[in-house]
Amino acid sequence: MGRTAIVVASIALVITWSSGFVGAELAARADGEPITVLAWRFVVLAGILVATMLVLRRRWPGARSWLRQGAIALLSQAGYLLMIFEGVRFGVDGGTAALIAALQPMLVATVAGRFLGERANGWMWFGMVVGLAGVALVVSGQIGGSGAPLWAHALPLVGVLCLATGTVLQRRWHMHDDLLQTITMQSVVAGAAFMLVALVRGHAAPPTSLAVWGAVLWLVVLASLGGYVLYVTVTRSHGATFVSTMLYLTPPTTMLWVWLFFGVPIAPLGIAGLVVAAVGVAIVLTAQRRASAA
Repeated sequence: MGRTAIVVASIALVITWSSGFVGAELAARADGEPITVLAWRFVVLAGILVATMLVLRRRWPGARSWLRQGAIALLSQAGYLLMIFEGVRFGVDGGTAALIAALQPMLVATVAGRFLGERANGWMWFGMVVGLAGVALVVSGQIGGSGAPLWAHALPLVGVLCLATGTVLQRRWHMHDDLLQTITMQSVVAGAAFMLVALVRGHAAPPTSLAVWGAVLWLVVLASLGGYVLYVTVTRSHGATFVSTMLYLTPPTTMLWVWLFFGVPIAPLGIAGLVVAAVGVAIVLTAQRRASAA
């Protein structure tokens, strides 16, 4: 990808990835059961992608690809989303969950240096710390007020570890499946996993509310076909550390989404956090570009 293309893709990634939180809020306001929304989101997504594969008469990948892409799906999609939702279900407030999720770039940078050769220098680590501080400012008003049990905070952390591991594997395995094949296989596996959980909990029936279906379609189009497709694309082209660092801008962007859609006022700390997070991301990307040039 050229410089202009990666800039556009990175901006679109941040916008569409953060749209997932808006979709979750839309579903919650329509009294949608979270696991039902997740299950039908991926069932609908898998149906669209399988139909596309059939219409285009694309080749179906072999068992090796299904095993590897399935493992990534269980980590990056099913494991990550389910653990975040479970943490919130057991009382972890959204701000704390977002702050825990913001640890992901540091986890990826640590692992990527060892397994992918994407070593972070001092300036990159400094930028990631600044980005984390920006996220902390954005969510500071929501942190610690829920009284959730200590063990519940481990659930979002497990989700972050799942996403970080899936991101590194996506880069390390160098699979030759194209983007459509990749997203189709991952969506089928994630959809099956979520539907299994929904069946066990007795919430597998399709939603009956048009508002909930609107939230499902929002998540399918923007968060999955937009956000996750761009996540895979940018990971393949610019590496695990790069794509993970861009996610520092997700909480500030979500703050803007919520303001536009639901009229939730933006606090001064939120604006400060947006600026600080952007500075942190700029430091990391500049340091990474200079290291690559050197």
